Amino acid sequence: MADQTETEMGDAIAANLYNVESSDPRGELVDRSGLSPEDIAQVGRVMQALAALRAAEEKVSHASQKYMQLSAQDMRALHYLIVAKHRGEVATPGMIAAHLGISAASTTKLLNRLEKGGHIVRHVHPHDRRAFAIEVTDETEAAAKLTVGRQHAGRFHAAARLRGDEREAVIRFLDDMADGLSLDGVEWAEGV
Repeated sequence: MADQTETEMGDAIAANLYNVESSDPRGELVDRSGLSPEDIAQVGRVMQALAALRAAEEKVSHASQKYMQLSAQDMRALHYLIVAKHRGEVATPGMIAAHLGISAASTTKLLNRLEKGGHIVRHVHPHDRRAFAIEVTDETEAAAKLTVGRQHAGRFHAAARLRGDEREAVIRFLDDMADGLSLDGVEWAEGV
């Protein structure tokens, strides 16, 4: 082990980031009793695949933000507005604020920035003359579709290649993982 180069050691560490035997060797966090070594290795491969998916999504997200010259929050707002447009629904600043989990003041700043950049337009709300309706511009919608939209379509195709029972197993697994990661009632995360 001492004669390994730093690069080789770094690769060995990176290759084992999601191996429970490496991250929790004494079993303080994960009870693996009742699991065979093969099961433990397979769970490790699942964790590694999830990490690879997360890394791919982050890479696409960063590339699209750089291409569009927008922040992650700006991109989430535009995605919301594109879906609203496709559904024929009116999106308001309040709806955008609720979706993003930000204040009214932060939403105003976000919308001002997107409007100045030519990404959105504000109209008087069709049913409430005191409110605004926010709409993504055709140019921004087209740019988003050709970049991040096309990349994310690959996720749909991957899911479509599965049988119905396989998709149900994946849904149960991902829902269970989301529940397991939830910070609801976690003391150290309160107020974060």
